[in-house]
Amino acid sequence: MRSITLLASAALCALSAIAAQPVPPVAEQIAGAVQAAPKDRREGAEVLGYSPEGKQITLRKGTNDLICLADNPATEGFEVDCYHKELEPFMARGRELATQGVKGNARHEMRWKEVDEGKLALPKLPRMLYVLTGKSYDMASDKVVDSYLRWVIYTPYATPESTGLTTKSGTEPWLMYPGKAGAHIMMSPPKK
Repeated sequence: MRSITLLASAALCALSAIAAQPVPPVAEQIAGAVQAAPKDRREGAEVLGYSPEGKQITLRKGTNDLICLADNPATEGFEVDCYHKELEPFMARGRELATQGVKGNARHEMRWKEVDEGKLALPKLPRMLYVLTGKSYDMASDKVVDSYLRWVIYTPYATPESTGLTTKSGTEPWLMYPGKAGAHIMMSPPKK
């Protein structure tokens, strides 16, 4: 019993340390978030980030078709995403379900069902998502440390037959969730 109590206590301390991470200033959140976008699209992207209390908020309104998400200071490492604004209802619903504790395949299945039922909008034409990960973001150099960029093209209900793509994951483009509302082409180049 004592070891279970110690493990639970250690886990709570670890979670508290993560939750206690300070939220970076707005300018740093914006500069880091747009790193996932193509350089010529960064300036006009809308940016969603975090208030000092850790609540997700709009940090900057956009003038183009991209929305970028700042790195979540409560998670380890660095990850920012930019995607076409027509994906926002789908992405926002995913974030909402995650805050309710719905994760993984259950979250995917719920959103796909809502799209199928016409309750959740998802564009019919392909739309882009950029995902940039790394160890951290260095504002002074405007660089992500150990960065890795991958690309995702949402193509609802696409199949191997409609795209000519394989469903086997790898470093070449492949189709994930074929035939589903959330079908998308994954492009993950080899890591250096």
